[in-house]
Amino acid sequence: MTATTTPQGVGAIRAHALRRTFGEVVAVAEVDLDIPAGAVFGLLGPDGAGKSTLIRMLATVLRPDSGTAEVFGHSVTAERDQVTPRIGYMSQRFSMYPDLSVMENLEFFATVRGVGRADRRTRAKALLESMGLDEFTTRQAQFLSGGMKQKLMLATTLMHEPDLLLLDEPTTGVDPVSRREFWRILAGLHREGRTVLVATPYMDEAERCTQVAFLDRGRIQRSGSPDEIKAQVPGQLLEVSLPEPRAAMAVLADVPGVTSVHLLGDVVRVLWDADADPEAALTGALAAAGRSGRVREVAPDMETVFAYLAEASGAADEEQAS
Repeated sequence: MTATTTPQGVGAIRAHALRRTFGEVVAVAEVDLDIPAGAVFGLLGPDGAGKSTLIRMLATVLRPDSGTAEVFGHSVTAERDQVTPRIGYMSQRFSMYPDLSVMENLEFFATVRGVGRADRRTRAKALLESMGLDEFTTRQAQFLSGGMKQKLMLATTLMHEPDLLLLDEPTTGVDPVSRREFWRILAGLHREGRTVLVATPYMDEAERCTQVAFLDRGRIQRSGSPDEIKAQVPGQLLEVSLPEPRAAMAVLADVPGVTSVHLLGDVVRVLWDADADPEAALTGALAAAGRSGRVREVAPDMETVFAYLAEASGAADEEQAS
């Protein structure tokens, strides 16, 4: 399978001032996007940030209230017939027919997309083999595991060989092994030259993207490569290991020089932005509170970026409201 050629200089997605409201709720507010062909673009943000609404507008499922959006140079509102053949949209919800088999689902959705009978068989065989579903062609979709259901949805999305995949949190609730397998498949599609826009709540998946954008309250707060985004986080990142880490977070948050505190597993991540010795300051504050812990510096990652940007966005909103 190979991606359709796109004229030079035409991006996969270009959006300007894209906006969508639901009553008084602003879901997407003046969003600009410029995603080149062949990118794996990660859309990050907390629940309710507007990720699903943005993806549904690009997929021509929702009409924007204002602004413009183009997919491979074609308007998602005025040229839907030019857009839909080139995109594959995968929603959060399992949308296969539960009482149809794996193969029956593939054939049904391929027929809806206008894929000929000969191509349906060839593509179905190749996709099922690549996704490890070739042994389950006769199994009803309702009896698949969570990871297998997601791979079936991706297979049906790929049957008409789209150039752009719009994936709305495709691995949410899927076990770690299935998540890695899903991203192995996406990496193969990326090597073929396809473009992927994926909303994800998992920061290890964000690290796999060529570009990411942090969306909050309908607005893009930051965008760039994962390394560029991580470089925007000020200060040093420290891990504090100690008993009852959750109970110690309030103590660490009050230390002068600490700009962000969040829990990662059984350690507390602290963002430090001051000239003083962080280890002495943090261990001293813990000792004063009757606690002890071990402090070490670690390299920033997307988990830290996400926590920092979420806190910074919340603080900016509070300041604006006051």
